[in-house]
Amino acid sequence: MVAAPCARRLARRSRSALVAALTVLLLQTLLVWNFTSLDAGEEQRGASGREKRDRGGTAAGSEHRAQPHRRGAGAAHGKAMDGYFSHRPKEKTRTDSNNENSVPKDFENIDNSNFAPRTQRQKHQSELVKKPLSKQKEHLRKKLEEEKVKENSLLGKSSNEVVQLNDKPGKNSSDSNLKDMYTSPRQQPLKRTADSSPELRYEQPPKCEVTGKEAISAMSRAKTKQCRQEIADVYCQHKHEKLMPEKVTRFCTLEGKANNNVQWDEDSVEYMPANPVRIAFVLVVHGRASRQLQRMFKAIYHKDHFYYIHVDKRSNYLHRQVLQFANQYPNVRVTSWRMATIWGGASLLSTYLQSMRDLMEMNDWPWDFFINLSAADYPIRTNDQLVAFLSRYRDMNFLKSHGRDNARFIRKQGLDRLFLECDTHMWRLGDRKIPEGIAVDGGSDWFLLNRKFVEYVTFSNDDLVTKMKRFYSYTLLPAESFFHTVLENSLYCDSMVDNNLRITNWNRKLGCKCQYKHIVDWCGCSPNDFKPADFHRFQTARPTFFARKFEAVVNQEIIGQLDYYLYGNYPPGTPGLRSYWENVYDEPDGVHTLSDVALTMYHAFVRLGLRRAESSFHSAGDNSCRYYPMGHPVSVHLYFLADRFQGFLIRHHATNLAVSKLETLETWVMPKKVFKIASPPSDFGRLQFSEIGTEWDAKERLFRNFGGLLGPTDEPVGMQKWGKGPNVTVTVIWVDPVNVIAATYDILIESSAEFTHYKPPLNLPLRPGVWTIKILHHWVQVAETKFLVTPLTFSNRQPIKQEEAMKYHSGPPKNAYMEQSFQGLNPVLNIPVSAARLDQAKRNAALVGARLDAWVDSLVGSVWSAVDICSTGPTACPVMQACTQTAWSSLSPDPKSELGPVKPDGRLR
Repeated sequence: MVAAPCARRLARRSRSALVAALTVLLLQTLLVWNFTSLDAGEEQRGASGREKRDRGGTAAGSEHRAQPHRRGAGAAHGKAMDGYFSHRPKEKTRTDSNNENSVPKDFENIDNSNFAPRTQRQKHQSELVKKPLSKQKEHLRKKLEEEKVKENSLLGKSSNEVVQLNDKPGKNSSDSNLKDMYTSPRQQPLKRTADSSPELRYEQPPKCEVTGKEAISAMSRAKTKQCRQEIADVYCQHKHEKLMPEKVTRFCTLEGKANNNVQWDEDSVEYMPANPVRIAFVLVVHGRASRQLQRMFKAIYHKDHFYYIHVDKRSNYLHRQVLQFANQYPNVRVTSWRMATIWGGASLLSTYLQSMRDLMEMNDWPWDFFINLSAADYPIRTNDQLVAFLSRYRDMNFLKSHGRDNARFIRKQGLDRLFLECDTHMWRLGDRKIPEGIAVDGGSDWFLLNRKFVEYVTFSNDDLVTKMKRFYSYTLLPAESFFHTVLENSLYCDSMVDNNLRITNWNRKLGCKCQYKHIVDWCGCSPNDFKPADFHRFQTARPTFFARKFEAVVNQEIIGQLDYYLYGNYPPGTPGLRSYWENVYDEPDGVHTLSDVALTMYHAFVRLGLRRAESSFHSAGDNSCRYYPMGHPVSVHLYFLADRFQGFLIRHHATNLAVSKLETLETWVMPKKVFKIASPPSDFGRLQFSEIGTEWDAKERLFRNFGGLLGPTDEPVGMQKWGKGPNVTVTVIWVDPVNVIAATYDILIESSAEFTHYKPPLNLPLRPGVWTIKILHHWVQVAETKFLVTPLTFSNRQPIKQEEAMKYHSGPPKNAYMEQSFQGLNPVLNIPVSAARLDQAKRNAALVGARLDAWVDSLVGSVWSAVDICSTGPTACPVMQACTQTAWSSLSPDPKSELGPVKPDGRLR
């Protein structure tokens, strides 16, 4: 009789132990994904089995470093896995290249053969083999499911169901519109006819039957009727053999290339010729890095040379800044026309040719050489040294050739393919033949050309120039080949020097990521940014005068090193030398240029700053430092100090409550540290840092979305930085604000890995609030990081309505981030799900107006802090500092980038 209770207790203990054992076993066999070879360089292996998940052609298209593969029964979810794989064709990785923005040298590792319509799903076969569960594991799984029914009494759901935070949607529920709402920014599928081919609309019917698969693909992906019409017209002209020249006249009498060697003599600057050359610098710039551009301009400026600047049509802020400083100098002009140039596009060649024509028609600018530069270039020798060198070789033309087998270069550069630029995209339309009679060459699209050759290219109507201009109007990366080909086949062929006098920072392992697939139907490479460790490369005996690329948001120290090397240090105490500011929003741009997420966060930052002003400067009974925010922000800048992101600077209007007058202030907000090593620290020491963000740049290994401003419809990427050590496997757990486990996966970290990154395919919208990412080793937590998914206070730049708030803020449809639920992990990882939290999340989702602002402010304040606030003009707050007197404000002194009067030696620097 006594033994019975003991037996029951023993049975209960055995059952608990069995449940725990089964849980661990199933965690390792059912619920955890294993991801291997996620280091940035590991894409080179097994790439044929990897595909990117299609999210409508986002900029961070290379975020999937490897395919997830589930172990055990997890592989049986074939339907779910369809959603995790790309609908686009497989791509092989690239390893090498000799040309700026060109195709790689290791051509055999590229497949540019098939670009299917974006709306057409590509059937593919996973490398994963679906393995049935063994009988023992199936029995254990069923036992665990029976036990989990008891564990989930709080949620009242079976082990296979996810947490439901709202009522079941009715017939007219907004949930039914979620799918359409979250795909609305992406391209909508084209209607299809009964035979399942896309129904395409044109301005006018095509003049031929479009049968080429690449042309059909291009038309199905084009966004506008006008672009589809252009594609059809060009295709038909080519099909009727009325587009491309069949034969071109060669005027060069040389056999092969000219072999001109040039030498650099460091002492040549001391023997400046009596008639030194004068240079026309053509700056083709885009983006918002106005201060970096001004610093580069300051370094290359001399009163004896000429500066012609083209600003991309889409870069209005930069255009305004350029116009301001160009008006200060008589030898600086800005193009009256602007083009929207894209990577690899024919528009870049058009920009150069039009710039050449403009320069030739400027009779008051007697220049001798044409040099093209971008804002990412910087001189590595002085102007005087460049002039001395070019004066010695004034009859030469300096271009860098590919230096490889020509037929192979033509094929892999895509010169034997027909391309068309429209809708800011380079569409591949089919094959074409290289014209007979000439030698086609190419290389870098950065060059130095003398005036005689520029005049010939600009004004000649001979057979070579005329037909080459037509041929390269439908060519990928035409600026990398047009000038080479014309020069080598013209009467000026003996003037070619196979050197463009530049150093380009190629890192094939990082730079060839096919990162421009969203704007061009081809794969190419781009150079990396220089870092301080590269400085020794500039000290060379070879004739090189410029280097690229440089980006101050990535590393400004190397620019400072070069600047001091060329022109000496600034005086002691010069402010702003280690600071960098870059504008991300300016009021003339219009609030329509901001995303709802950015606008929400900027307004929250303003309120955060005003609360700081009140708490820091306000005294009892005195309202002189109390403010009420007014209107949208005036400007927003990124702020960096010593190459570290320091936060945002928000310039904004506010009404001073003491005097009821409008003042303009600037608030500095800084992100709080959210990455924490476990306490006490584990023996696992390889993890150095982890961060969550969007716009991951695999080439520079950073998030381009500085500050990580995320909203409910964003697709976050998890990044980890590793130190050297043995191969290890870690587990990554994504936990939403109410402790629902959204995703979990393993990463195999190889000994040489430095970075890993992965974008889990979460269903949208994400639940607003502070998310937690836990990193475990052997199921022991080693670190965690947090990130904010902000609720939106704006929708289409208007205050959000309750119906829209409910759509965005209630979490994913059916509250399922993935098809499978990770609910069983909550008790194992000690992550409790409370009813109170679930109810509060449901109430928060319906907030609008001031209550929504308050919720947003509480969340923003948990991960951001207001560091300081200043006044841009007169203020009634007696203790508030003027922005021009601070070290951090966008209005504080920045002598390294400021442009002043020309010095007696003709320079600015």
